[in-house]
Amino acid sequence: MRGRSTPRGPLTTAREQQKSTAMKTEWIDANRANWDERVPVHLAAKSYDLTALRAGQGRLHTIEEEELGNIAGLRVLHLQCHFGRDSLTLAQRGAEVVGLDFSAPAIDAARGLARELCLSRRARFVLANVYDARDALPEAAAFDLVYVTWGAIYWLPDIRRWAQIVAHYLRPGGTLYLAEGHPSALVFDDLARAADAKMPGWFAPYFQSEPMVIDDARDYANADVVLTHRRQYSWMHPLGSIISALRDAGLSLAWLHEHAAVPWPMFDCLVAGDDGMYRWPAQQWLPLAFSLRATSR
Repeated sequence: MRGRSTPRGPLTTAREQQKSTAMKTEWIDANRANWDERVPVHLAAKSYDLTALRAGQGRLHTIEEEELGNIAGLRVLHLQCHFGRDSLTLAQRGAEVVGLDFSAPAIDAARGLARELCLSRRARFVLANVYDARDALPEAAAFDLVYVTWGAIYWLPDIRRWAQIVAHYLRPGGTLYLAEGHPSALVFDDLARAADAKMPGWFAPYFQSEPMVIDDARDYANADVVLTHRRQYSWMHPLGSIISALRDAGLSLAWLHEHAAVPWPMFDCLVAGDDGMYRWPAQQWLPLAFSLRATSR
């Protein structure tokens, strides 16, 4: 777990070693089972509608559309690509894309969509945990852009190691584009809301280093679904920790934007806009999302 060191040396007992090994795999096994189950749910969900993509006109969310720019001709690595909708949208715009995800059903679905859309030559998909990416995808310094968006990094315990993986794949002068839920908003959750309250309640401290382990059967894309694999592990990554990790991995921050909107109903009280984004119902109490671009030196 981030913030805790594993005991080493002669004082480490066999029992402690077994416990440490179990904890290293427990979080990823639970999260993988959870996301495996979500794949068919999301393939059928309205918020993941594939109509435009199948018509050759796939679109990203409003924030990415405004910030990403022209990607035609770029080699793009999409980390934690889920079932590849955004990966294939980037491929439709002329990029050569590699999508990577740890869910076998997601990768199978992505490959099937690539074949259906005749994009297999422009988009390929690799099955691997992000931390094992170097073994699964031996293409160091080979990408112009690493693309990571929405609900990705908070499922990972070690943000510094993630940043090192990003840097490993970027060519000199290549860039990372990251868009995520804002950590200040992730302090709150509807799970902690009082019974008579409309606003979310305090959920986790901003600087918490221990994992947030919850049993939650909800799915953000379909409120009617009850998931069987409920156990989830996630981690708080303060904004300063994310930026420092990227800097220490050899990337330079080009810009950082904070947003009052997010592309999914993070909280029940958020109001959907015509642009498909969700906002606070009255005042813009705090940022719901952030995005940044960082360049490999």
